[in-house]
Amino acid sequence: MATANDPYVNTFVWSVAAAEAPERVTSAWIDDQLTDAYAATGVRAGLLEEVAGIVERRWWPADVTFEAAAALAGAEAITRAGIDPDDVDMLISTSVSKHHLEPSVACAVHHRLGLAPSCINFDLGNACLGFINAMHVAAQAIDAGRARNVLIVDGEGSRQIQEVTIARLQQPTVTAGDVFDEFATLTLGSGAAAMVMGGPRDGAHRFLGGTSMAATEHHGLCVGDLTYMRTDTAALLASGLSLAQDAYKAALAEGWAWDSCDRYVMHQVSSVHTAKLCELLDIDTALVPLTFPMFGNLGPAAVPFTLATIADEIAPGERVVLMGIGSGLNTAATEIIW
Repeated sequence: MATANDPYVNTFVWSVAAAEAPERVTSAWIDDQLTDAYAATGVRAGLLEEVAGIVERRWWPADVTFEAAAALAGAEAITRAGIDPDDVDMLISTSVSKHHLEPSVACAVHHRLGLAPSCINFDLGNACLGFINAMHVAAQAIDAGRARNVLIVDGEGSRQIQEVTIARLQQPTVTAGDVFDEFATLTLGSGAAAMVMGGPRDGAHRFLGGTSMAATEHHGLCVGDLTYMRTDTAALLASGLSLAQDAYKAALAEGWAWDSCDRYVMHQVSSVHTAKLCELLDIDTALVPLTFPMFGNLGPAAVPFTLATIADEIAPGERVVLMGIGSGLNTAATEIIW
């Protein structure tokens, strides 16, 4: 990783784009589906909205695949960057959501976007931090002169896992433990994001790099696939916040001046997570844009998706920090000068 004294020098963000899934699914609707489960287990309705702060999340239509969602955002990022698909030298897909193990999601996105046969394409997975990790991989390729332009895409969908989770929690044998083990699953959302990175040019935003830190002894706190996700929510929150605080202190000691930035684009989990993280890191919540109340937790798409929603509001020269915590546990943060 680059350090504060050794940032990337030739890598810039050319564009960032978001694609919204069209179907709105409210937390109130989910509560209605689980009325009997709540009554049987004594779990209070309303926790998704009142505690997590998630009013609604989105679903893609049932016939929209994850790679189709990723390609939708990718096409918009290419357009915003003002380049042709043939100009993309590297494609990185960071989607957690995958319909199959083989081939990679990147292959399908590459085909949908009509990228050149010479364009290297691959998946990079690291839970909710995949997109930030991919930005560093892209910067290494660009700074080394191995790529002119890199396209990073991510498409996530929560429809399938939430439908099967609701059906499972509607079974008469459900317990309060079952509800809380799968509570985090119900906070997920659907959406897509993409970014084009390249060398210096007018209107581009300099990518400085950042730092990361791991606490992999906690890798079992959140484990999931497309049909079941089990999360120890309390332990994940506590361990993740502790890791983020340690990493932030280390970054400041290394010379990153992240205590005086203009914007903080955080991974979007819940109101509790955001408030506690801001408190621990002494970050003004007014500088933290929020998308989770209306879109839920978009996984690795959350940070670029949120950045895309405010991109037109950021003034040239503003310093923007992207930060997140991912199951595993890993945490990462990176800085862009707009």
